[in-house]
Amino acid sequence: MAQKEVGIGLIGYAFMGKTHSNAYRQVARFFNPEVKPILRAICGRNEQNVKRAADQFGWESYETDYRRLLERKDIDIIDVSSPGNEHLPMAIAAAQAGKTVFCEKPLGNSFDEAKQMLDAVEKAKVVNMVCFNYRRVPAVALAKRMIENGDLGRIYHFRARYLQDWIADPNFPLVWRLQKEIAGSGTLGDIGAHILDLSAYLVGKLTEVCSMTETFVKQRPLQATSTGTEGLNAQASSEMGEVTVDDAAAFIGRFENGAMGVFEATRFAPGRRNFNTFEINGEKGSVAFNFERMNELEYFNAQDPTDRQGFRTINVNENDQPYSGIYWPAGHIIGYEHSFINTVYDLLQGHAQGKSPHPDFRDGAYNNGVLDTVVKASESRKWEAVPQV
Repeated sequence: MAQKEVGIGLIGYAFMGKTHSNAYRQVARFFNPEVKPILRAICGRNEQNVKRAADQFGWESYETDYRRLLERKDIDIIDVSSPGNEHLPMAIAAAQAGKTVFCEKPLGNSFDEAKQMLDAVEKAKVVNMVCFNYRRVPAVALAKRMIENGDLGRIYHFRARYLQDWIADPNFPLVWRLQKEIAGSGTLGDIGAHILDLSAYLVGKLTEVCSMTETFVKQRPLQATSTGTEGLNAQASSEMGEVTVDDAAAFIGRFENGAMGVFEATRFAPGRRNFNTFEINGEKGSVAFNFERMNELEYFNAQDPTDRQGFRTINVNENDQPYSGIYWPAGHIIGYEHSFINTVYDLLQGHAQGKSPHPDFRDGAYNNGVLDTVVKASESRKWEAVPQV
């Protein structure tokens, strides 16, 4: 029996468009999903750029209006990988069109937007998923398994840092991620959302937070439009504009299970390219993870004899570890792209089975609720309760 094909329509062709395109191309080469993804069309407003992306990334066609994707009968899954201010209308329209909806994080630019998107997918009864790819890093999935097995016992602490340095140069231009009306927030929503999702995945939900945020560079050169370069390669013009998002955020929180959470996110940490790291301490031991060494999980077992206690490094490439053994023999490490391949595999399985994989839009709405509460607490300088979803 031939494998059923499922048509993909991707909105966005920049950084995330590239990673998602690669994941759709590669997933059936390593996994055996119940449905085979066909790269039907990629969409973007700049026809020259989206046509180039379609050719480079292996798409059958391209569109310059996302509504065309919704009209096409050969497209079953809509992948929203556009800037944050476009998630709401695109995801809602896709749900109303009866498509499976896969959306980049954060789900909305606010908690209110995320709730509207959640209501739309639940009303339409369509499969939905948010792309928090770090859940599918094998070391993170192994940490989850260990926690569920009780290897750490009662959890006391979750502390996480996500540090980058790509806007530390004050002359870096005012790209869309530095504009609140497009991005919703700055470092908080861009990378802080990731460590929040990891905390929900590994430990549970937060009930309240206390926080502070800071914008270190208030003005930046506007982006030059004539160069055709975008994202990290954007070029500056001679005109200046106001930065309207946070450059850094730090907050503490209490989890429903009584654990304490400490979070820090900044794009002003010179030398830290993608330092996504966490440590979890429990009554029986600890685990620690650093994405810059993504094939390793540090584990301390407090029940070992005292004369041989210490953190051990687990190479997470064994066949019986989550998402491991799919790609290469044990000890042959994998990379960033594989977290997206793993995510897309679960998306395809969810589509085939009619069941939304986690994190779904309800998880995404919770994440947005915490993000909004962090901003609120920063302004009030008080503890603020996280809204229920």
